[in-house]
Amino acid sequence: MNVKIEAKPAFAYLDVELAPGETIIAEADAMATMSAELDMTAKFSGGFFSGLLKKFLGSESMFVNHFTNNTNAPLKLTLVQATPGDMECKTLNNESYCLEGGAYVACEPGVKLGLRWAGFGSLIGGEGLFKLVVSGTGKVYFGAYGGIVEKEIKGEYIVDSGHLVGYEKHMQLKPKLSNGIIGSITSGEGFVTKVTGNGKIYLQTRNLSGLASWVNRHL
Repeated sequence: MNVKIEAKPAFAYLDVELAPGETIIAEADAMATMSAELDMTAKFSGGFFSGLLKKFLGSESMFVNHFTNNTNAPLKLTLVQATPGDMECKTLNNESYCLEGGAYVACEPGVKLGLRWAGFGSLIGGEGLFKLVVSGTGKVYFGAYGGIVEKEIKGEYIVDSGHLVGYEKHMQLKPKLSNGIIGSITSGEGFVTKVTGNGKIYLQTRNLSGLASWVNRHL
């Protein structure tokens, strides 16, 4: 399998070439173009009940599409994300990683998709009750609204709500007011997320909620 991330960083997409017998799994509605000979099969994301949970609690689609090359020649496929922005690839080696809802684009067959309880604190901070967990062995492709910033942290790090894309599974997220009640209101920052632990996180430079607020103010 040969996957290239093209048109970085503003309008990234995945240029996929599948050798005979290879399969790639993608989020529903991610396919933009594909060779006519490719076989596409829609399956529940992790099973029926898991698919329902991802749909209603994890901000993901109930189904994922399996694209398989059952011919004797290489075939092409183009995968995109819903928002304009960058994409990244993370290689898992029998490990797990957490992604925010809507970030997942595609993965290799050795990667499993699941949900993790994030707690009511995460909901208060605007990050949702559940997180998507990718685990196993293989490559995972995910996207963001705007650019993607990779950050290695040790201890504690503050991220504005809506800018966190992915983080190590052992890390803890806790919402907090950015600067007390009055300071949070006057600064316009409101709740932020305190990330605690050692490891790598991914951030996005834009925030869809911020865009929506800007549009509402200027209508």
